[in-house]
Amino acid sequence: MSVHTAKRRLAPADIKALKGERPIVSLTAYTTPVAKLMDQHVDFMLVGDSLGMVLYGLDSTVGVTLEMMIAHGQAVMRGSSNACVVVDLPFGSYQQSKEQAFATAARVLKETGCSAIKLEGGAEMAETVHFLTQRGIPVLGHVGLMPQLINTTGGYRSLGRNDKEVEKIRKDAAAIDDAGAFAIVIEGTVEPLAREITGAVKVPTIGIGASPACDGQVLVVDDVLGIFTDFKPRFVKHFANLAPLMSEAFATYAQEVKARSFPGPEHTFQLKKG
Repeated sequence: MSVHTAKRRLAPADIKALKGERPIVSLTAYTTPVAKLMDQHVDFMLVGDSLGMVLYGLDSTVGVTLEMMIAHGQAVMRGSSNACVVVDLPFGSYQQSKEQAFATAARVLKETGCSAIKLEGGAEMAETVHFLTQRGIPVLGHVGLMPQLINTTGGYRSLGRNDKEVEKIRKDAAAIDDAGAFAIVIEGTVEPLAREITGAVKVPTIGIGASPACDGQVLVVDDVLGIFTDFKPRFVKHFANLAPLMSEAFATYAQEVKARSFPGPEHTFQLKKG
């Protein structure tokens, strides 16, 4: 008698176990159709608060709400069955206290079905990360450039260019590692420092504008597809250039509607004769 077991979704523990085995592949995802296309190609999908900028046209991630994150988390879960799904906790939903962070994270896990949450912060958030992980909530950490702190850090720029920044990022990564995160995103950090941290921490590092030596990489899906055209950070590579193709499709559609060449007979429902 054979036992058939369904293929299970990758878990945070599976991501953690990939350190030293092979590079970890991640992208952001916000919608069901994109999640379906991406699911078999990535280890984990990050429902990032970057959606505030690339989907909603906000100037930063600060204005993203918890309801927005939950709605998009649900959409990504509906479109995936293989990849681990991690949802960002938005600004203001976890920094007040570790109890607030737990309540927010528990709601996200319950209402989306995702496997883990991500929060930004270093040593100052280590107690919160420990509190969450000890209570059954897997946490993806995030150090280096932290977009949610853009109003106090003076803009988007690479970090680790002076001794003070280097020491802070080192301490932040070590604190989040010790607190129990299953992996740590390192963003906007000079290459030698990101490489050093990757070798120093026990858990995988996921680079974005960091180092090819990181244990994995993540990019914003709209950047990968060449759809987000407002600006292009140095660390972004367009693996496709869909913006011109989309614009051309919209223009052609408009022309055909105006010319009454669309819809044609093949696009309409006719009464059957007889």
